[in-house]
Amino acid sequence: MTEWPDGVPQRLYGRRRGHKLRPRQERLIEETLPAWRFADTGFATGLPLWLEVGFGGGEHTRELLRTHPDTAIIASEVYETGICSLLTELVPEGAEGTTPPPPRLRLWPDDARELLLALPEASLDRLFLMFPDPWPKARHAKRRFVHPEMLPIVARALKPGAQWRIASDDATYQAWVEETLRPSALFASAEPARERPAGWPPTRYEAKAIAAGRQPLYWVWRRG
Repeated sequence: MTEWPDGVPQRLYGRRRGHKLRPRQERLIEETLPAWRFADTGFATGLPLWLEVGFGGGEHTRELLRTHPDTAIIASEVYETGICSLLTELVPEGAEGTTPPPPRLRLWPDDARELLLALPEASLDRLFLMFPDPWPKARHAKRRFVHPEMLPIVARALKPGAQWRIASDDATYQAWVEETLRPSALFASAEPARERPAGWPPTRYEAKAIAAGRQPLYWVWRRG
């Protein structure tokens, strides 16, 4: 059983399934996902290891995989439709039960906080949190991934000097990131960028935010 620090909600908030899955999506979840699940059995030995928390539709993960051929990635997402979006792009139709995972990619379809607690200390070279659910109501602040009680958990899993990249278009969440991380001795960052920095793949959530007139901010926090 996971031993949660005080102040960290023991349950994961957010949807796991939306509309009924189509037959191919069901095959991807039932036949493909188990073989692609991260199990820490020699994965990524000798390679830098990155983790994306909440990969959404998977376009950011796929671009990272394509543009960083010497890096291994664990992609975490609980929403089944999002998991299917990523797998649909990587698995030929009809080969759901026979397609092995790419050598440098594994999926984590459960709570990313549990994974961070289970990973060896100082095992991650980079962590991505791209446009997370902001949970904008004050009473829901404890549900946010960026949370004071989460900082030591994230810091333990990151190597010294490793990057934690965060992007958000929600003004409440942007203020929360500054309020939570800026005073911490565990992380340091320059002021956030207002334009997506070079080397940051775009996401559909970013495109929607910009189209709606919202201003994204982009942080690179470094583990001390």
